[in-house]
Amino acid sequence: MPIPVVTVLLPARNAEPTVARAVETLLEGTLTDLRVLAIDDGSTDGTRAVLNRCAARDPRVEILDGGGRGLVEALNLALQQVTSPYVARMDADDEALPRRLEASVHALETHPDLDGVGTGVELFRDDQPISPSLQAYASWLNSLTSPEQLFRERFIESPLCHPSVCLRRDVLRATGGWRDGDFPEDYALWLELLERGHRLANLPEVLLRWRDSSNRMTRTDPRYALARLMWTKARYLVLERGPLSDGRPCAIWGAGPSGKTLTRFLLERGVEVRRYIEVHPRKVGTRLNGIPVVGAPDLGPPGREHLLVCVGVRWARAEIRDDLVALGWVEGRDFTCVA
Repeated sequence: MPIPVVTVLLPARNAEPTVARAVETLLEGTLTDLRVLAIDDGSTDGTRAVLNRCAARDPRVEILDGGGRGLVEALNLALQQVTSPYVARMDADDEALPRRLEASVHALETHPDLDGVGTGVELFRDDQPISPSLQAYASWLNSLTSPEQLFRERFIESPLCHPSVCLRRDVLRATGGWRDGDFPEDYALWLELLERGHRLANLPEVLLRWRDSSNRMTRTDPRYALARLMWTKARYLVLERGPLSDGRPCAIWGAGPSGKTLTRFLLERGVEVRRYIEVHPRKVGTRLNGIPVVGAPDLGPPGREHLLVCVGVRWARAEIRDDLVALGWVEGRDFTCVA
């Protein structure tokens, strides 16, 4: 088989009701020079039979046996088989819109400074409305359409939708592919790529229908729990391209669960956390594990510490960001939003 332009890695485990449609949407797209590597990762339903039928109908579909070793092992197994210059991802319950691969490959070929792109996403589910928090996340993700925006916001949440991405194969392999561990493998990969100086962005066009369900990994897998997300952020906050790489002490705006959890992991990495900034009157004037809590009026001028804004409510974070900028604080130099 000739070397295709792009190879799509599609892991599937017990995805019998949805995987055929996922594969079909890729094969029916406007870019036809592709290969779909479907990894059956230990399915116990009819997933393998469905994939066999897809492969029998179209030689661009190939099946690998993942052996039930999990998502990371399945992806890295498939990555070893890739010969194309570009590697895309897809989940077995999502749907690609027709121009998804064409637009992604075109962006990478016309912008050699880009090493990977995601796409805009449209959420859908069959049983109930999408939650407002997930809708807000998708809107935020869809707004990160330049490498500068995405880099600036990388510590807030995972800035790319994993099944929407298309990456340069050589960059992905040089990074070591996906890493297995007690952390979210996709978010860790984006942070690792950015730490190495690679540029990522989301295409402004909505090109993936991203299925929501009650059993999605972000809701059920402990690797996506708050503690593991904050552990991952703390690791990259202190590395070479992180805002705490210069050894400066920091202050944390927000003494809630996220701020306290991040503090714990920063302290483990030797970061000096000097104070919390809070607006809640009951917290101001107290100490949390020995760290003083002060009010926003006591923040002072920039330069004393690097401020980490750990506020999960989007409108509140936006207000804090605007207020800091108005006071002369420079994002990335003086403060970083981390939740």
